[in-house]
Amino acid sequence: MAIRLQKFLASAGIASRRKSEELITNGQVKVNGRVVTELGTKVNENDKIEFSGKILKLKSNHIYIALNKPVGYIASASSRQGQSVLDLVKITDRFYPVGRLDKDSSGLILLTNDGDFTNKITHAKYGCEKEYEVVIDQPFLEIDKKAFAEGMKLAGYKLQPVRVTLVKNNVVRLVLKEGINRQIRKMMGKRGYRVISLTRIRIGKLKLGHLKLGQWRHINIKEVI
Repeated sequence: MAIRLQKFLASAGIASRRKSEELITNGQVKVNGRVVTELGTKVNENDKIEFSGKILKLKSNHIYIALNKPVGYIASASSRQGQSVLDLVKITDRFYPVGRLDKDSSGLILLTNDGDFTNKITHAKYGCEKEYEVVIDQPFLEIDKKAFAEGMKLAGYKLQPVRVTLVKNNVVRLVLKEGINRQIRKMMGKRGYRVISLTRIRIGKLKLGHLKLGQWRHINIKEVI
């Protein structure tokens, strides 16, 4: 059965489907010895697919890992900009981080080689909730809670509503269904707050729980969605 090349790359554990599209358009993938840049290209089990000089095969077994990311690690499969979260997981299988969690933030992040799962967690249309506990430099005001709930604008983009729960005067929990780059820090900054610490405590149904900083465990997909 023929499938799109980007789906093949995602299923082979190279990257998420969206990242795989970038690899294709950048000319980093070969099909039967020829560089292919068209996203509509379809391939099957008889085609020879190459990336970084290696012939790819579809994964028969998917991996799902939950990790408590410490501050200072980057949510990337590359270590070019600093220590990658992949450095914390000592297994030989190929996998990659799901979604964003910036270097200055800690908490729950998922690692997998399942492109379809990644798409369901990261694409805004699926509405997978991510919950964060945020410590700020001053008490959080009710007027700002209302602004978050109504959906703020950032750089001309209208954000989806964010659910806010006050834990203490300067500690709040935020539930997002999308995740633009550094969204929480930008939202807080726009309302005059400085983020002291930011920890993701839940993705979908899966809670961070008692997983210690730097520790990880294998999970079942049903724990998340």
